[in-house]
Amino acid sequence: MTKEEFRKLTENILILDGATGSNLMASGMPRGICTETWVIDHKDIIQDLQRAYIQAGSQVIYAPTFGGNSINLEKHGLRDKIEEINRTLVGYSKELAGSGIYVAGDITTSGSFITADGDYTYTEAYNMYQEQIRILADAGIDLIAAETMINIEETLAAVDAAASVCDLPIMCTMTVEADGSIFSGGNAVEAAVSLEAAGADAVGINCSVGPDQLVSVVRNIKENVSIPVIAKPNAGMPVINEKGNAVYSMNAEEFAHHMKVLIENGASVVGGCCGTTPSFIKALHDTIR
Repeated sequence: MTKEEFRKLTENILILDGATGSNLMASGMPRGICTETWVIDHKDIIQDLQRAYIQAGSQVIYAPTFGGNSINLEKHGLRDKIEEINRTLVGYSKELAGSGIYVAGDITTSGSFITADGDYTYTEAYNMYQEQIRILADAGIDLIAAETMINIEETLAAVDAAASVCDLPIMCTMTVEADGSIFSGGNAVEAAVSLEAAGADAVGINCSVGPDQLVSVVRNIKENVSIPVIAKPNAGMPVINEKGNAVYSMNAEEFAHHMKVLIENGASVVGGCCGTTPSFIKALHDTIR
């Protein structure tokens, strides 16, 4: 997909997929393991989930490459498997993507903060993203999704790295508090403005809180950028049950209702994060189509 094709695609509401991680855990994935290798060993589970998202109305599915960067894989002793892991996972998603369905290469934070005197530098972030994005692009993704980002500088490194290895569109979403503040400092509007200037093709928020708490954040981002605004929030706020699992507060219909409000306030690229399932995406699709 070219950047111009992405721009045209987002002239109408573009529907992304919903959660991956929370659904994998519901399907039996243990905590504390390397998600990417578990998914490789459970191809049927990830493909059943992504197939359900497509049937529900998703136009973009995220390849399960979220933690497929060198820093995360190193923690699991899998640094030397980075190309094999990313290529295999993109292949799983591409097998399902028919006409009008696009596969996003999913990337995320290293978990570290770039600071002036820190151990983690812009150059290290740039190199990490450059390596993974080059593999994803070669594997045939249609666009890039940098999601659940917690540091503006690191996200800028991802945008710069993407531009250095390919011409694919890149969507960037920060995880924020209800007031728009970012965990490492700054806020969603500052991030959106900086990312647009750096060359991002769409900006916004994912994960964070429920859609009911993000109206002003989405509106403020929309008022300050000229590119599409993304909203991919959680299914409300979670509570932890007696088994230690997160249970989210919204059902599919409530989620879709609040997502429609976010669209009315400027979001045009929409989906769901933690706690959402294909039924949430279907309710969202049916509400806005």
